[in-house]
Amino acid sequence: MAVTAAKPTRALSGTAFATLLLIALMMGANHVAARFAFNNGVDVATAVTVRSFVTAGIVTVLFMLHGARVALTGRHKTFLLAIGLLIGVQSLCLYSGVARLPVVLALLAFNTYPLWTAIWNRIFYGHKPERATLLAMPFILVGVCMALDVFGAASGLGAAGQWARIGAGVAFAMAAAASFGLALVLTQHETAGLDGRLRSASTLGLAGIVALGMVATQGGFHMPQAAAGWWGLAALTFLYGTAFTIMFTVLPKLGVAGNSAIMNVEPVCAMVLAWLILGQSIAPMQVAGALLVVGTVMALGLRKRSPTRTVADD
Repeated sequence: MAVTAAKPTRALSGTAFATLLLIALMMGANHVAARFAFNNGVDVATAVTVRSFVTAGIVTVLFMLHGARVALTGRHKTFLLAIGLLIGVQSLCLYSGVARLPVVLALLAFNTYPLWTAIWNRIFYGHKPERATLLAMPFILVGVCMALDVFGAASGLGAAGQWARIGAGVAFAMAAAASFGLALVLTQHETAGLDGRLRSASTLGLAGIVALGMVATQGGFHMPQAAAGWWGLAALTFLYGTAFTIMFTVLPKLGVAGNSAIMNVEPVCAMVLAWLILGQSIAPMQVAGALLVVGTVMALGLRKRSPTRTVADD
């Protein structure tokens, strides 16, 4: 992430808007594919290892073909390591949430990461949250509570029964949000000026190493036990790798900086796909909560920023 003078957000072209929606769709589909893999013998560590190393390899090749130079300070190396470890934890936790919850609920709990970003920014760098973030917080929290059916009204289980069913999955998804929020803050403050592809390759490579360590502690890889599992593993790797590559190669050329909040429709895409493919459905109240979270996060990302300084992708 590079800190630059703010520029007015220009209107999106049809191609740029379609590309952003495509990325959101692919990211949502990646989690649906992951559920197929998990239902057929693949464990979380195996999925994250395969996905991370394949994508890191693709981004590294693109970086090398571009002929970009690497100039890292000692501080850069330290914080790239920290960011990579955090993304490794985030990936393991988010997939663990997806394995235990309906896909859309895991992604919605994860979508609280803007709140965590504000918290970590305050703790480590003393930056007060923007007024827009403070105003958005209660809407996001209320939407998440509605989507998760925290009182068990939609499920009929009551609060205790509902939390017995979703508690572990929500905890994993929230841990993913917290670690991702901290990774974003460190990226903004400690890796300014570095090529985005370098950051991405480094981060994903380290995330793969974290997952590989988890594989070792669990007695090795857990590969698919049925054809559907192989398709799920292949699909999640392809979808994530393709979306990630588009994000760091195509989007900068389309000039969509400041409009990437549109990609927060990912939970909605996942909700539709999970219903169509996995047969997962949620109650109308939960749908309303999901839309409230997505709408608030999008509004937060698309707001007009202060004309002083902002953060933009390289």
